[in-house]
Formats: sequence, C-alpha cells, structure tokens
Amino acid sequence: MKALIGADIIDGTGGPVLKDSAILIDGERIIDVGPRAAVTLPPNTEEINLTGLTLLPGLIDTHHHLAHKNYTLDSRWEIQEPASVHHLKTAKAIEESLAAGYTCIRDAGGLDAGFKIAVDEGLIKGPRLLTSIAIVSPTGGIGDRVAPSGHRNVFITDPMHPDGVANGPEAIRALVRELVRVGADVIKFATTGGASSRSGHGPKDIAFGPDEVKALVDEARSQEKFTMCHAVGGPGLRMCIEAGVGSVEHACYLAEDPDLAKMMADHNTFFTPTFEVYEFHSTISAPHIVERTKQLMQIHQESLHLAVSAGVKVASGTDAGGFVHGDNAREIELMVERGLSNMMAIQTATGWAAECVGQEKNFGTVKKGLYADFLVVDGDPLKDISVLRNKDLIKMVMKGGVAYIDNLLVGDPQAVGD
Repeated sequence: MKALIGADIIDGTGGPVLKDSAILIDGERIIDVGPRAAVTLPPNTEEINLTGLTLLPGLIDTHHHLAHKNYTLDSRWEIQEPASVHHLKTAKAIEESLAAGYTCIRDAGGLDAGFKIAVDEGLIKGPRLLTSIAIVSPTGGIGDRVAPSGHRNVFITDPMHPDGVANGPEAIRALVRELVRVGADVIKFATTGGASSRSGHGPKDIAFGPDEVKALVDEARSQEKFTMCHAVGGPGLRMCIEAGVGSVEHACYLAEDPDLAKMMADHNTFFTPTFEVYEFHSTISAPHIVERTKQLMQIHQESLHLAVSAGVKVASGTDAGGFVHGDNAREIELMVERGLSNMMAIQTATGWAAECVGQEKNFGTVKKGLYADFLVVDGDPLKDISVLRNKDLIKMVMKGGVAYIDNLLVGDPQAVGD
C-alpha cells in the first residue's frame, strides 16, 4: 500500500478543499481518503509527503483528436508521411497528454482502437482512452472529406478504421454496429456543418434527418454505447438534443434556442463548448473559417452562461489535434476567461467530465473505491487557473496508483516518507 500525505485536495465535486489530507491506495484504487488525522495507515505503508502541494483528480479531455496533426487534406487522408511516422507521432501525442496531467481522453474521431490496447498493455504511456474511431455523417457532412477536384480518399483501407459516411436509417444502424465491432467506446456523429467545414456547409447547415438521428441514437443505446454529437446551431442542434444524445459538442448557438438548455438539463445531456479550437480558428485558419468563428464568439459565451443557469453540466473538451497536442488545460483556462469560477472550471474537467464519458464510478473525483488517478501541482489553481497549464509546476501525474510523472526531487521535503 501507499499513502499520499499532506496535500490540499480539490476533489472534483465542487465541494470545499480538504486541507492536510491523506489518501490510502491499495493497488489501483483509493481505499480511504480524509483529513490526515482520520486516516489510519497500515504498517509498512509507503508514504509520499505532498505537504504544500495541491492534488486534483486526473484531468479529462472529453473531445480530442489524438491522431490528427493539422487541417490539411493530405494529413487527414494520412498520405502526408509514411504510416509508421504518422503512428509514432500519435503515440507521442498520447504520451504528451498524460504528461500534461490528463489521465483520460475521449477521442472524437481519427484514433483507432489499437492505441487503447497499446496503452492498456503498457506498450506506450498514456491516459485511459475512449475511442469513437470515425465521425458518422452523411454524404457532404463533416466526415465526408472530398478533395476540391471531387476525389474521395481511396488511400485508407484499414478494416479497423471504417469510413464514417452513411445515408439512411438502415445504413446508419449498420455503421454503428461496425464501429462497435472495431472497438468504438462512443458513437460520434454530426448533425450540422462547422466553422472549419467546407464552404457552403456552415455551423447552422443541417446534416442528417430526424429519422436518421433517431436510428443512430437508438442503435448506439442498444449497443450500450454513449453518443456525442457535433452540432453548432440551427435545426441540427435541436434534432440531436430531442433525440437524446449523450453530449452536444460545440453548441455555439445554443443561446438562440434557450428552450433547448432546459431540455438538456432535464435529459442530463452534457455540453462540451470546445472554446480552445475556436480560439485557434479565429486566428490562422482559412478566411471563411476565420469569419465564421468571429461571428460565433460572443453568442458561444452567452450559450455557456445560459447552459449553466439552466442546470446543464458542462464538460471540458479541447477539439485539439488539428493545431496542438499537450496543451489541453488551455480549455479550462478559457472556461474561466468566459466567466466560470475556477472551481467550476476544474469540475468541467474532473467530476462532470467523468459523468459525461460514463466513468464517474471509476474516476473523475477523489473518493474511496475509485481509481487513484491524480494530478499534483505546486500552486493553487483556485487562485490562479494557469497553474494547471504550467508543466514546470506539475509535480506528479498518477494513474491507477502508478506515478507516470514524478517530479518530486529526492531529498525534497515533498518526497520524504516517514
């Protein structure tokens, strides 16, 4: 057994900080947690002194694209470089995410299930991975990547990475089953265009019809899989919420349809704003993408406040991959800049995020019985949220009781056991 002693705990529930704590770990899981004086340590327990440091649950990114490198078509078609180089870069991105304090990432398209196996078997170090494999969309949707010449991608023929394009309820049901067969943990689909989609298929333009969306959500539910939907605004946003999707990704124009926020709260539908990707798109993307992004920035913030006021749970997701890896905590920082308290912003990447991905009984909070997944930092993120983004201040990243990142110096008071 081992015990983490003396840290100030932000437990991921939004509750008060636990000062001078003790966490007792047996194998992968927490078996006791509380004030230091209230936790009895069995003989021969290894003690790790974290006095003066802050401990949080390992952070969770509910919307990432670990296999994506940039937004160019040849990169998305995976013909920019040898496949071996592409996969090694993906493995590096996975390792960088763990080093940034993220112990779980839900990939929203592009990552095949083999990387999850590689992490589980210890071939690479990484977060707990939840995969969606491909983005399900109709012909012309965001998952249908076609060159300006009209040519489709005929280069990827990996049977473990099927094409996400499907039309009609029956074809969609078949695709959901195929995605589950190749290892999808969650079914990702799109009912609108987006800021970065092709010209003519914008954030409020519809993809799929109600019968198709209902078939997808019903089939995923029958396969006991969660669903996440790319929906920015307009009729497509309403469609996925009415169909009972698990989480709505982006929902920038939610504030234009305020009744949807109550519906989301009533259905326990999560809201993943992904501010970080729009910060990127507002600067160096193609002109039509920059313009779309600038148009939605203000109402996106209003949508966040509307959702929180209605009781919707917000989850932190970066939608990174096209522009950066390893800077996931910028999304938490942006939540604060958009008006959330530091504590609530942390909750979006811990307790609420774990609920969003259906893993609240395993991680996301610091509770007895859960996995010992922790981030330990030198500083107080309730006073300065940027602490979570500063890699020099990350002292430990623990996943399942194993310290994959340990920057506690030998001889430093924080590293001395009794």
